[in-house]
This record gives sequence, structure tokens and C-alpha cells, in this order.
Amino acid sequence: MIFLVISLTIVFKVSDNIKNKMIDYYDNLKRDKTPPYAIFQADEGDTIITLYQSGKAMFQGISADIDANMWIDLENSLNNRDIKKELALEEKLKEDKKEKETDYRFIGVPTIGSDEVGTGDYFGPIIVTAAYVGKEHMNLLNDLGVKDSKKITDDIILKIGPKLINKIPYVSEILTNKEYNNTNDNLNKIKANMHNKVLYKLVNDNNFEHKYIVVDQFCHPRNYFTYIYNIKNKITKITFVTKAEDKCLSVAVASIISRYIFIKEMEKLGNSMNIFLNKGAGEIVDKQGALIVKKYGLDKLKDIAKFNFKNTEKIKNILK
Repeated sequence: MIFLVISLTIVFKVSDNIKNKMIDYYDNLKRDKTPPYAIFQADEGDTIITLYQSGKAMFQGISADIDANMWIDLENSLNNRDIKKELALEEKLKEDKKEKETDYRFIGVPTIGSDEVGTGDYFGPIIVTAAYVGKEHMNLLNDLGVKDSKKITDDIILKIGPKLINKIPYVSEILTNKEYNNTNDNLNKIKANMHNKVLYKLVNDNNFEHKYIVVDQFCHPRNYFTYIYNIKNKITKITFVTKAEDKCLSVAVASIISRYIFIKEMEKLGNSMNIFLNKGAGEIVDKQGALIVKKYGLDKLKDIAKFNFKNTEKIKNILK
């Protein structure tokens, strides 16, 4: 079986009115990092949306045409002053946004969820965790204030992480930097394989009653199943949800456990060099990487960093 995936790129200029509507619509889907001269970059399913200060909007992905046409139609209705159509389209935008922000399917029901940590960090491994949350766990999670790990400080993660590990059934997979640097697979394929591995082990080693298996969506489901197509043991009954850690307790737990393990792994790597390794992939990481190379040599980065990140070239330039 051959899968043909066609990615589209659509660029057009929007009016200030549409620009403001786009900023509001994609508010909860924005990426943490913004490209140069861009107002924001966001993920809508498998489409990447970038709105530039110039007013140009770029849609990239398999369904880029569908997402772009929604805004093109609204722009055209405004230009033609088709009031009835304009109001209908704006109402659709509001309904779509409300539907994405509010998802009641996973409230109060047992679920299995998975999430990953470390994919945007230059230093440190990639951690993927699958966790099971039944009704018997929900009071504990509410008492601990469990939510998306990105919204919790590391100090709190270090406090509640061990409690979750002791009380919640979970499976974690660690991909070391050496393993990462020795693979030719792209990052999404790596994540898909790791998610499948932890989900399969958690589901098949236990007999948990669950209504949903939820994965925090990082690529189009079609692509996900293409990545794991040749794997014999796989989980296929999956509900993919964007920002799932905000909507599903088991994904939130998986996120926190992954973050806890990541922090501990970063401590180990830092202690081996008597330094505190910085997270992320910003300028401070580049400077720290240059200091590490000066002291330990370039090969050391292959043991502690994701060598194919752009940071490696920046570090080399700093050392010239």
C-alpha cells in the first residue's frame, strides 16, 4: 500500500479587519515561537498558519486550502458587503472556535492518554508517557491541581510528579540523545513510534476499562498511521486532539510525568559536567553549548544534544 501525502502552501494578504479576527481565532492554537516578522504561527490540525506583520497569511499543510478558503470567503464577503453571508461566516468562526476550546467528551470518564516532552529542547532526551486515569484517580488529580505541564513550574512538577508516579498506572519511554542522533527518521515519525510503543504496552499489559485513548495531536492522523504502518504491535483506536493536555486528564498526567522524568534526566546530564543545562533552544542554549564544546569538545554535544537542530551550526559559528 502506498500513501501519497500532498502538502500545500497558500499565501494571500488580508485586511486589518480579518487580521484581527485571525489573531483572536488562533489565540489558543499559537506556537510558543514566532518566525521573524510574524505576528503569530499556529497549528490547526495538520495545517500551519503564519500571519505576518505585512498582512500576508500563509497556510501550509495537507488541508491548507480548506483552512485558507474559510478566511478568503470571509474577506470576499467583507469586500462585497454581503452582510448576510458575512454574518453567517463570522458565526461559523465563533462556533468553530468554541468547539475547539470546549471538549466535554473526556470529563468524568476513564481514559488513556499520551504526551511527549523534550522535542523542542536542544539539550536532553525525548520522553513519551502514556497514563491511565480512572474515576478512582480523579479526586487525587483535582487535589493536586493537575493540568498541562507547560502551565506548571518545575518546582511544582518535582513535588507532584512522584505522587503521580506512585498512584497512576503509566508507561514511559526515553529516547537518549545518542539514539536520537543515530536515527534518520524525522521527528514526527520518532514521536509516532514512541507514542505507539507506550500506548501498546500500557493497554496490552493491563485490563483497564477506558472510553477513549487520547493522543495530543502533533501531526495529521493519516501521517501518524503511515509512520507506524510497518509496526506489528500497534494501537489504532485513537482519538487525536489538539491541546489535549488541557482537555483530558490522562494526557495532562502523561505530560507531567514526562516533564518530571525530563527534568531528572537533564539533572543527570548537567551533573556529569558540573553545570545546570538550560532548557529550550534559544540564544542562552547556544552560548552554553559553545562553552561545553570549548571544555569537552564537539563530540560531547552528540551525547547531550539533538545534533540536527540549528543550534549546532550557531554554536559552531560562535566558536569561529
